[in-house]
Amino acid sequence: MSTQTSVDLAPIPHVLWETVIPAGTHWSGVLRRGMALRIVDPEGGANLAAVFYRHDEPLERYNMADTLKAQHTAHLTRGHVLYSDMGRVMASITADTLGWHDPLGGLGDAELFADKYGAARYQQHRNAMVRNGRDSLLLELAKHGLGTRDLVANINFFSKLAIGEDGSLDFVAGHSAAGAAFDLRFEMDTLAAFSSAPHPLNPSSEYEPRPVKLLAYRAYAANASVPADDPCRAACPENGRGFVNTDRLFV
Repeated sequence: MSTQTSVDLAPIPHVLWETVIPAGTHWSGVLRRGMALRIVDPEGGANLAAVFYRHDEPLERYNMADTLKAQHTAHLTRGHVLYSDMGRVMASITADTLGWHDPLGGLGDAELFADKYGAARYQQHRNAMVRNGRDSLLLELAKHGLGTRDLVANINFFSKLAIGEDGSLDFVAGHSAAGAAFDLRFEMDTLAAFSSAPHPLNPSSEYEPRPVKLLAYRAYAANASVPADDPCRAACPENGRGFVNTDRLFV
């Protein structure tokens, strides 16, 4: 499947709300059908770990394996969609200045971060404490009645892994420059949870997370659907069928 990368993102006609996820912290919220987020790396070098769940039925959630195999890809960018484990399209990447986001690298946990960065607890370091991606996402999921068994394979937006001929994965430093951004359009009512903790394969021994900015806007009316020639819907036959499955929830 071929994809394209847009160098310039279209202006947002009306920003409904915006927020900044501070470096090394976490956020969650519900994005309704037809809403979109412009997600920005203001300083460069950000990593945004993300998981997604159907808001009214969270047993349906983002499925990494189906997302990759349906679109014949090992990375995500403009034209790709995010599939649920029920074969429905949860969200679409409609614009992207980077061209590569990592769906394979997973999350760092407390043990990994302690070995890499040492101990930096809140009692001594306050907001400069070390936070790992796994615990950060679990804290956000707990706010919505979800727990450890609900934590699925995540996406690491703004990060890139080089895949060796032997199957090895190597972190690509400097992939995301300041101002890098992409648009994520939601095709169903979706609970999203984000962590701005560093990527687990980042080889740096310095704990240097970066903030991420979110800007929300309306991409289309909640009672509408994207047309057949939408670039994400038309990217491959599998995506067309996935959108049909999603649309049927809202008939």
